[in-house]
Amino acid sequence: MMIKRLTLSLAMLCAAFGAQAQTPPATAAVPDGGGALPALISADSEATLSAQMPGKITKIRYAIGQAFPAGAVLAEFDCAETRARLDAQQAEYLGARETHLAKLKLQGLGAAGELEVTLAAAAAEKAKSLIRQQEAQMAYCQVRAPYAGRVVRLKAREAENVTVNQPVMEIVANARRKAVVHVPAAWAARVRPGTTFTIRVPETGRDYPARLERTNGRVDGVSQSLEVEAVFTGKTDGLLPGMIGQAVFPDSVTKGR
Repeated sequence: MMIKRLTLSLAMLCAAFGAQAQTPPATAAVPDGGGALPALISADSEATLSAQMPGKITKIRYAIGQAFPAGAVLAEFDCAETRARLDAQQAEYLGARETHLAKLKLQGLGAAGELEVTLAAAAAEKAKSLIRQQEAQMAYCQVRAPYAGRVVRLKAREAENVTVNQPVMEIVANARRKAVVHVPAAWAARVRPGTTFTIRVPETGRDYPARLERTNGRVDGVSQSLEVEAVFTGKTDGLLPGMIGQAVFPDSVTKGR
């Protein structure tokens, strides 16, 4: 009797292992809600503007959140010494030019040789090139906006001394917004540039139409997701970089229809 029970138990155990072996492995879950996935809103262009010269900041013209046009002066540096050097070089150039003109007159009278005139002309050109160099240095006295945008962070303050390449402020462009979404790798064959979908943003309570613009050339090996980038095709009033929305894809992408 004991042997018969042991044999039955072993048979049941083998059957259980066999059923487990035949069960297919679990597949990666596809997000619910019609393919809704987190979408990070970002600016089309973002930049950290740094100092191109060492010195003291005398003026920061825009505060956090303020909008500015392209080419606007965002910050100014104390450039009294640089301007004084430019004035001195301009005076030196005037003297060298007058010397050159005087040598030309003397050459016409036979009182100066060709070499003297050539050396005078070279001295004038050297002084002129030093002026151009100093004018380029003067351009570093102001931090100008490369495009229209807003200030998102100040990394330096007025009256603060900074070094070359030290960050002064961070800005974002106002031109347009984009969204970055990580979709399941299983969708890779179905998401392509031109695919349209909707992004719901809780902070604004609105839905925004979007179009997929580009996809990453590699699937992330750990998360098995594919990064895609989309642009908004309608108005983006109220959208700010850093917001998180929900990207809702059509059934043709989520279910392969």
